[in-house]
Amino acid sequence: MNQGTKPSIIWLNVFIFTSSFLLAFVATPIYAYYNPLGSEHWIWLLLTFSFCNLSITAGYHRLWSHKAYNAHPALRFIFALGGAFALQNSALHWSSDHRIHHRHVDDNDKDPYSAKRGFWFSHIGWMLRHYKPATYNDYGNCRDLQKDNILMWQHKHYIVLALIMNIGVPLLLGVIYGDIIGMLLMVGAVRLTLSHHTTFFINSLAHIWGSQPYTEKNTARDNGFLAIFTFGEGYHNYHHIFENDYRNGIYWWQYDPTKWFIKTCSLLGLAHKLRVSPQAKIEKAKALMLRKKAESKIATLHNYHAIKEHLEAEYDALIERMAEYYDSKKQLIENKKDTLSKKYELALLNVQHKQIKMQFEHQKRVWNRLVLQYV
Repeated sequence: MNQGTKPSIIWLNVFIFTSSFLLAFVATPIYAYYNPLGSEHWIWLLLTFSFCNLSITAGYHRLWSHKAYNAHPALRFIFALGGAFALQNSALHWSSDHRIHHRHVDDNDKDPYSAKRGFWFSHIGWMLRHYKPATYNDYGNCRDLQKDNILMWQHKHYIVLALIMNIGVPLLLGVIYGDIIGMLLMVGAVRLTLSHHTTFFINSLAHIWGSQPYTEKNTARDNGFLAIFTFGEGYHNYHHIFENDYRNGIYWWQYDPTKWFIKTCSLLGLAHKLRVSPQAKIEKAKALMLRKKAESKIATLHNYHAIKEHLEAEYDALIERMAEYYDSKKQLIENKKDTLSKKYELALLNVQHKQIKMQFEHQKRVWNRLVLQYV
């Protein structure tokens, strides 16, 4: 290919994205105007949309791409069907692209959907041309996944499965409810378009819009609003520094239905070995980001050096208290597991742990009050 010549167009992808979009936003409203849609259309749209997106977020993404937990074969089989229904290529291919993205994030030459190439490219443009044709046959970064029989079965029969799910399921629902065209439009085109673009938002908007509370080494952002539409994937800044955590929204109030789904599956015996990032590392990453932001804000102040020394001293004190607290917590948990421990020893550890916790919480308050003056 000559320098300056654009890669060849992937006409199949152009057809799928264009036709599904037109059917969803042009044909469906016209059809609904003359043939009012019933509650069954909306209910099945919600159910199938949720099925597709959870198969991508809990299956393709957190299970296979990042190995954030282990799943029962029955759950993996369901994800394989849901992934084919979502029409985002096989789990093997999706995971390979995604692992490259994490390894080379924001590298315009290596990241398959680098956000630094613009919103359109990272959202959908990267799939419309043969930018990286060699990667379609090279899955060397997914040798571990090639040991999964269910994943490889889906990869081998992906086209057949995609056709069965995307045509067969809406057609079957159409026969059951006596409205084949309506179900093909709602459960077929509308569901597919919504599933595609809400997923694509993670590659595009989640690298443009939001905050960076954990790292500024890449363009990934945390965005609670996007999390609503992406089943919890909107906490993308956290994810890019703690990618093997089965959670994206780590706090109870953060909307992450994928996290809740995986946890529920673990309670039902369908998922196990859920990986969680150490809280000490999370706290340290947040504190370091606050320190960096504060230092950048005070850079032009006349008393910059004095304030910086104060920040460094409080930061060091915070890290010291943090280490003491989490060491104490670990020791307490280990001793509680030891049935031979004497009660008074446990009681003493509890008292010490509470004192250390109070000191740590106090130091956090001091630190937060200080840095919030400048960020």
